[in-house]
Amino acid sequence: MRQRHVLGLSGGRDSAALAVHMAQTRPDLEMEYFFTDTGKELPEVYEYLGRLEGFLGRPIERLNPDRDFDFWLRQYKSFLPSPRTRWCTRQLKIRPFEQWLWPALDSGDRIISYVAIRADESYREGYASTHGNLTVSLPFRDAGIDKAGVIDILEASGLGLPSYYDWRSRSGCTFCFFQQKIEWVRLMERHPESFDEARSYEKNALEHGSPFTWSAGESLDELARPERVAQIKADHQKRIERAQSRRRINPLRPDAEGLEIDDLYGQAKVCLSCHK
Repeated sequence: MRQRHVLGLSGGRDSAALAVHMAQTRPDLEMEYFFTDTGKELPEVYEYLGRLEGFLGRPIERLNPDRDFDFWLRQYKSFLPSPRTRWCTRQLKIRPFEQWLWPALDSGDRIISYVAIRADESYREGYASTHGNLTVSLPFRDAGIDKAGVIDILEASGLGLPSYYDWRSRSGCTFCFFQQKIEWVRLMERHPESFDEARSYEKNALEHGSPFTWSAGESLDELARPERVAQIKADHQKRIERAQSRRRINPLRPDAEGLEIDDLYGQAKVCLSCHK
């Protein structure tokens, strides 16, 4: 029987900071880092994982689903995943994780999985263990590390934030349904091929009797119209101005007080395995 320590990376800020934190505070642990690759991730995610791998000096194991998004889309009769039916998380993130660990757990290994839920995220829970030999640990919550602390860890390490934080609030698939409309606009501008792929999935779903759209209330065709893009950008700018007029600048942390998408639109109840 072995005891193993595993830490999942999403390509996002919090899980990267947790990997750095554990490497610095518990160098005695033989940590196994992993990334569950849906094949639909942002290019910036892969770039950041490569930098993180170099910093850690350890490999990040890629867990690739045995069946891709297109296979599962067919299984679900062309019904796209949504906030209410998150089959993408179940099939492309959780299932590969369990397939990777369950044989070892069943053979008697005891495994601790480290999850990057921060101290200021009391509303969130981590992956609920469904195996008696699997324990979930929340080091940030135990140490009282919040969002500002996470940013400090990454800045001090020299890694900084993933570059997609310049235009998007979280990692995950390029067509994640948790994106705000301004993020869809930015995806169209920065990665038009990914936007077009999302648009094709939407049209395919409609042809098969599923009228669901990635963005609430309108199709990507409608969202991409120049007049609609201008309207979305104008609305976003108004949100920024309103938020800036209400906020108090912290003189001790002037550079860490930038407004993020979640600050402007509210915190989405996102999937932790994708977005941490």
